[in-house]
Amino acid sequence: MNKNDVGTVILRLVLGLTFFIHGLSKFQGGLANTAGFFESLSIPGFLAYAVAVIELIGGILLILGIGTRIISVLFAVIMLGAIFTVKISAGFLGNDEMAGYELELALLAMSIFIVFANSSRFSLGNKIFRSEGQK
Repeated sequence: MNKNDVGTVILRLVLGLTFFIHGLSKFQGGLANTAGFFESLSIPGFLAYAVAVIELIGGILLILGIGTRIISVLFAVIMLGAIFTVKISAGFLGNDEMAGYELELALLAMSIFIVFANSSRFSLGNKIFRSEGQK
């Protein structure tokens, strides 16, 4: 295992944990409240449920290293949606009314990195899905 592998694992774990916690907070705060917030922004409320599930389950899967590329693409789409529908008007650092999009941009960059990174030896998906010849 080299330095890049270690960095990728750390990034994958932090990204997965971050999205898991954000998804969990949506469930704990009430998905109806999140759906109402989405609707107040003219975003269909049902998307709040999809986002919460992707963040919660996707976070767990990313931590475990299962389906990392697919999950990371979904995370990137969510971050693009958050930046361009909610945060862009506040600017990079935000303003008195709203936080900026710096966190979403960092999470987007992390997600894109994971999409292109080599599968880690320290991922459950690699252990489960690799062929016999790759052991």
